Amino acid sequence: MNWLSPEELAIVALSLKVSVVAIGAILPVAFGLAWVLARTRFPGKLLLDALVHLPLVLPPVVTGWLLLIAFGTNGPIGKMISTVFGASVMFRWTGAAIAAAVMALPLMVRAIRLSLENVDRRLEGVARTLGAGPWRTFFSVTLPLAMPGVLAASVLGFARSIGEFGATITFVSNIPGETRTLPLAIYTNLQVPGGEDAVTRLALISVALSLGALAISEFLVRRSSRQGGGHVL
Repeated sequence: MNWLSPEELAIVALSLKVSVVAIGAILPVAFGLAWVLARTRFPGKLLLDALVHLPLVLPPVVTGWLLLIAFGTNGPIGKMISTVFGASVMFRWTGAAIAAAVMALPLMVRAIRLSLENVDRRLEGVARTLGAGPWRTFFSVTLPLAMPGVLAASVLGFARSIGEFGATITFVSNIPGETRTLPLAIYTNLQVPGGEDAVTRLALISVALSLGALAISEFLVRRSSRQGGGHVL
């Protein structure tokens, strides 16, 4: 990628770091929520489902504002992080990762939930009948069968986080070298006279990353379907 300037390479690297960290951090949360929604019944389940999917329907700016309230200097989570770790996520790449994770969460939960719902419960019952405990059944039967959906969810979440803009710029601003990911860099260059070439290069990279992620996700979905699961989207 010698056609990219050092600054643009740094932007791409930062975007990849933010997205990978975001998905790695939120994947266990997404799986836990998907499991609760797919396998349990309890009062308030519909409310939890609605809250999980709220970032899909809220304007991203509103999501960023809510993150600002929660993680800001005077916010409940922000105060806790400052007290316990002596740090802050404000105006840092970690804050951009939090915004990306929150925006990717609904897609990931939905994909994993549908994958879990398509696992044949009779196979789990057979494992239990043969003496496997709950955890062994989970790791030897349930998780392998749901894994294509989990991987597809991770890839979709990555694609969503790569394109995250509104919540990020509202929550952690647009700081070069710290929070300026690909979408923010494209927006910035659109405001600069003569920035069209940089916009084109960065946009092509964004399209390539997104198309690659979608292609991998579709491959995993088709593989899951061949193994007896349904479509995760």
